[in-house]
Amino acid sequence: MALFSKRKKAVASQNASSQKEEVYGGLTVSSLLKKVRELEIKSKRLTNHLFTGEYHTAFKGRGMAFKEVREYQPGDDIRFIEWNVSARMGHTYSKLFEEERELSVYLLVDVSASSLFGTFRQTKKDLITEICAVLAFSAISNNDKAGLILFSDKVEKYIPAKKGKDHVLYMVRELITHQPHSAQTDIVQALNFLNGTTKHKSIVFILSDFADAGYHQALRVAAKRHDVIGVQAYDKRDAELPKAGMLQLRDAETGNTVWLDSSDPFTRVQYNAQFQKILADAKSAFRSAGADLMQLATGEDYVKKLQEFFIRRS
Repeated sequence: MALFSKRKKAVASQNASSQKEEVYGGLTVSSLLKKVRELEIKSKRLTNHLFTGEYHTAFKGRGMAFKEVREYQPGDDIRFIEWNVSARMGHTYSKLFEEERELSVYLLVDVSASSLFGTFRQTKKDLITEICAVLAFSAISNNDKAGLILFSDKVEKYIPAKKGKDHVLYMVRELITHQPHSAQTDIVQALNFLNGTTKHKSIVFILSDFADAGYHQALRVAAKRHDVIGVQAYDKRDAELPKAGMLQLRDAETGNTVWLDSSDPFTRVQYNAQFQKILADAKSAFRSAGADLMQLATGEDYVKKLQEFFIRRS
């Protein structure tokens, strides 16, 4: 009886603790830790096996710093002969330089309501979160810093760039659990905050569906200060309506609703044209700013696209 009583108390204690388990961003602590761990394992695997060399060569350091002198070797640039040392030692010596490697990588992530949309394996938010984890772990594996800016129509969270695994895991947790305070998007606000906060040239990834307007000038200003790369996430249903007759569609950011006949050819053409304009506007904005842009669909193999991007920049 005593043993049964102890077991009963233990079960009751476990049930009580599970009922009190805290919830973050709709996830319990245990499920959150599991998701963070899964992202960490996947990101580290990709970083170690695919992106180590590509990342390093894709993003240049801030310049060259003097390292040491050595005896002159055939092929050395004569401009780098160290005459004082050469005269003192009786032999010709050359200066050696190394790249000032340490960089800051900032991830500007759109957390507006449209990022929650997705119909093929994952939402746009899921895709963006995975890419951010891979980029952040790639940064710290190359001894660079990583930082995070979450934005809607305002900056909602700012995590300054730092090094270290614990710091990146903190960023990943915030990406998973953050609950936006606004449903709408304003890319200009995020870019202005970036320019006002970061003093040195940084690598800046902007991850959004770019369903916004009026950000072209702010993007040009940011691209003059930083190395800017856009990652435009979209879903196949952003481009094409299912043939399902009359549908009531709701704008996730404004809350406005509209009825559309999804079987009507003209309606389908107009719907696709609106999406194509968003893609084209983003391409035009980044091209005119002298910045790079990747366009990725939910469920797509982003690993291949990232690798191709790194190699192309190298």
